[in-house]
Amino acid sequence: MSNLALDRNALIDASMEKIHEYLSEKKYFLARDELLKYNEADIAEMLEDISDDLGLRNTVILFRLLPKDVCVEVFSYMSSDDQVDIISEITEKETSYIVGELDFDDKIDILEELPANVVNRILEKTPKNERRKINTFLNYPENSAGSLMTPEFISLKKDWTTSEALDHIRKVGTDAETIYTCYVRDNAWKLIGIVSLSTLVLSDPDTKINDIMRTEYVCESVTTDQEKVSDDFKKYGYLAMPIVDKEHRLVGIITVDDILEVMEDEATEDIERMNGVIDLDNSDKEYLDLSVWQHARNRLPWLLILMVAYIFTGMIISRFENALSSVISLVTYMPMLMGTGGNCGSQAATLIIRGIATDEVETEDWIKVLWKEIRIGAVIGVILSAVNFIRVTVLDGESPGIALTVCTAMIMIVIFAKLIGSMIPLIVKKIRLDPALIANPAISSVSDAVALTIYFAMAAMILKI
Repeated sequence: MSNLALDRNALIDASMEKIHEYLSEKKYFLARDELLKYNEADIAEMLEDISDDLGLRNTVILFRLLPKDVCVEVFSYMSSDDQVDIISEITEKETSYIVGELDFDDKIDILEELPANVVNRILEKTPKNERRKINTFLNYPENSAGSLMTPEFISLKKDWTTSEALDHIRKVGTDAETIYTCYVRDNAWKLIGIVSLSTLVLSDPDTKINDIMRTEYVCESVTTDQEKVSDDFKKYGYLAMPIVDKEHRLVGIITVDDILEVMEDEATEDIERMNGVIDLDNSDKEYLDLSVWQHARNRLPWLLILMVAYIFTGMIISRFENALSSVISLVTYMPMLMGTGGNCGSQAATLIIRGIATDEVETEDWIKVLWKEIRIGAVIGVILSAVNFIRVTVLDGESPGIALTVCTAMIMIVIFAKLIGSMIPLIVKKIRLDPALIANPAISSVSDAVALTIYFAMAAMILKI
């Protein structure tokens, strides 16, 4: 972290101490003035901390004391749970003002979180045209492009000159989500091209939009899944993506700031799935906001599955019980071999799932992946085996036969674990499921069973037991 960031954090901490002191003495205006030293994003975070430390009442008091334009911006930076808490405490008039002043996409986000009766009261006071737009957006499928987009964009006509286009941007630009990319439509509102603000500014004033617009562009359907939209943003580097309906009519845009939130949510979901956590409540609450029971419910399913899976591991051990009793030192190395196999499988699975997510790896590349992981596993297995041979013979004082069994098994286990970890996500992707569903604990349990089977097979071959 830079010194500048450290200094800023120190300033905020010092201000929070002052605010706590002012609030304890009921000096609310002094506390508000301290908040106003910072930008809206920082104020939102500070208010959330105040709510946690001193209760919602103090947060609401300070929120009401903020200037109107500031309180709307602060509200847009708050988490959905804190937004709902604030609205539950302020008046209906205040709620209508805040929601009315929010950017359209932020407005949709908060209306989706509010109770139906509150939404209905807000919509009653909303102008008819905007109410129709809101109802349309609220009816789009959850996690679709339609639910993310905003209708606040700059649209131009192809027969306008650049001078006319720039005059239009000056009139409506303040209400648009972005002015850097403009969208050209025909009289039926069908999208026919895009043109950047820089192109408009640098072109001759009498140049027709039709002559400078780009007709090759990427757009999304209102029903496209948000993860696909996120992938296209990364692929094409757009700052905004046009959204069209089934007739190719331009109905909205999604901006990069909205898609960054989607990327964060998708990454969080993948990390949770890969580590055996399933969000049964479809909740976007943070760790500390979830109850103990909700955490337990989200973690139990995979743990139950894995507990049953380890029954097979126990069956393998029972099958070779006589061999273990005759060479008891074999038991010593079981945890190491199983752990190494599980770790190798999880490493490979994580890299392949990441590769699939970023389009670096396709299911058609399975032969290349297979051959690469065999070689990687061989290199790693040989190095680990060499270290273990010294350990088993020198430090543990075991016979060369035991050392050879452990080291041969190590090489085979590492190679097979790499194959399991790399191939399973590709198979899951091939059958059109999310590779992140294959949790790392599941890869580890499969690798454990394979590791024991290989270990005991090597022992039977080398030690003749």
